[in-house]
Amino acid sequence: MTTANAKNAIVSEGMASKFATEKETPYTRWIAQEGLEILDAMYVRNLHTVELKPWARRGGRGVYLNHDASRTSNDCYVCEIPPGKELAPQRQLYEEMIYVLDGHGSTTVWNGSGQKVSFEWKAGAIFAIPLNTFHQHFNGSGKAPARFVSVTNGPPIINAFGDVDFVFNCDRDFSNRFAGESDYFANKGEQKGLLLDTNFVADAINLPLVSAKERGAGGGHIRFSMAKGSMNSHISQFPVGTYKKAHMHGPGAHVIVLSGEGYSLMHPEGEEPRRYDWQEGSMIVPPNMWFHQHFNTGSTPARYLAFKAEGVSIRNAQGVPKAWISRRIGGHQVDYADESPLVRETFAQALAKVGLKPRMDEAYQAELADLPPKP
Repeated sequence: MTTANAKNAIVSEGMASKFATEKETPYTRWIAQEGLEILDAMYVRNLHTVELKPWARRGGRGVYLNHDASRTSNDCYVCEIPPGKELAPQRQLYEEMIYVLDGHGSTTVWNGSGQKVSFEWKAGAIFAIPLNTFHQHFNGSGKAPARFVSVTNGPPIINAFGDVDFVFNCDRDFSNRFAGESDYFANKGEQKGLLLDTNFVADAINLPLVSAKERGAGGGHIRFSMAKGSMNSHISQFPVGTYKKAHMHGPGAHVIVLSGEGYSLMHPEGEEPRRYDWQEGSMIVPPNMWFHQHFNTGSTPARYLAFKAEGVSIRNAQGVPKAWISRRIGGHQVDYADESPLVRETFAQALAKVGLKPRMDEAYQAELADLPPKP
């Protein structure tokens, strides 16, 4: 399991023994029964190469990646489908969002009434599994494995019921979520502000984005709420020589790098930032209420996907995530004007090593027009 703070909060064995019976949960016992490991999800350098174990029940290989609040929030796993094979069908009473890392194939989804729909996918696709539907994934290649990363809200569901048989064999169709619509996974959607209402994105790496100046650095942004679920996701992109504003939020945002290279700084309030270098395929999961900030040190725009549970977004009375609001007025975002000088110095040094210079002057100036006064 992951640690939630910089000092690890390790106590004496005597104190720990008082809580020994509460360490394991129905969820962690289920993963052990599946024969899989749980690794720390705070920083995974490469999802393409993270080591997997045989997953006999599903017919593939997998590993679970959990964060500091997975038992009450969400989890993540990486799964691989062998060449020319398929995973066993599964039905689950929790939500799931998937990003395809490698390969190509197809998925079939159906409900208890037998209404069925199939669609194809390849690396770069995003889709969600409608609640409690049967589904089966197929590898379209006879030579190479297909690999995907998935985020689910399985932990609180499994822990709440404490009955794995019920969670995976509940005889209930949620027809308001899925009723066998033939175009359910069509690559289309309606744009509603920052939200793209869709159940399938064929190419997340090249998907057009919407301007989001509030996050700084002239970046683009788009949000998803797939399969009418409670979990959500978004894609962000920022230009060469720029970086996003530091912010914090609740636990469980799985930041998966889609393109570009750079680094992130993360730290709990009052402690020194730690640096995590990333490239395409890296994943970072900021712990609960840690400040984090993403920096592009590559020669192309940097783009990432964040899979998350709704609990991540601590919102104001208007429904706006506080991670988008200045700390000067009670939000959880640090304005450029208030960041440590070390942030800019470190960024300039990192760019100099690859022959680049910061392109942040315009972003600094643009912020001043709407910058709230200091309290």
